[in-house]
Amino acid sequence: MIYLNFTDLNGEAQERLLANSKEDVKKKFGKDMMDYATKHNANLDKMLDEEAMRNLYSYSFEFNI
Repeated sequence: MIYLNFTDLNGEAQERLLANSKEDVKKKFGKDMMDYATKHNANLDKMLDEEAMRNLYSYSFEFNI
């Protein structure tokens, strides 16, 4: 069995997975993140990027070779 992590993938695959992760985070936590960012004067885009990266580690990747 071959195990890969996010950094082993090419740039295009990383961008696609990160975009999918951002959408997933928006669906799950979008309202709460907007409320928090507004209340604490935080940068919502930066928070979204950080949360999307963390969210990637909860994914299980399967590749067809």
